[in-house]
Amino acid sequence: MGRGSATKVGGPAPALELPDTEGSVHTLPMPGEAPATVVLWTCNHCPYALGWHDRLVEVARDYGARGVRFLAVNSNDAERYPHDSLEAMRERVRDEDWPFPYLHDESQQAARDWAAQTTPHVYVLDADLLVRYEGAPDADHMDPALDAAWLREALDAVLSGREVSRAETEPVGCSIKWKQ
Repeated sequence: MGRGSATKVGGPAPALELPDTEGSVHTLPMPGEAPATVVLWTCNHCPYALGWHDRLVEVARDYGARGVRFLAVNSNDAERYPHDSLEAMRERVRDEDWPFPYLHDESQQAARDWAAQTTPHVYVLDADLLVRYEGAPDADHMDPALDAAWLREALDAVLSGREVSRAETEPVGCSIKWKQ
């Protein structure tokens, strides 16, 4: 897939400790604390991230009641992309009803550790914090009828203790905007 080796399906998830838009620090749950965790890279300006956003929110609402944790991360360089600044992130969370925290990766270290490539880039972790799915939410950011089917399939498999049949798809979206 042309990505780094930091995060691999079947392997342990890297640590994650980042502040949200109000400064509260979020981490991955302790092993066994949540039946599954979704970590997704997103941003404010990318048409792919925006196209998939409502579907990801619906998945979070649908699966949140089942104990699944969701963490959204923005790692983009805010100097070159002001729409992705912390203040713009705050405004967006205030203006929209987000069912998950929006984390700010100012140093971009989390994106490096996870080998995140695009916005969005979705990871599904099982209760033991092993990566069980990595890739896109579904096949087309412009088709809401797809309903984040790949992400839902992965979550259903993890929650029922089955192997994820489609454990890896190509993440599709705007590239992470790295600092220069």
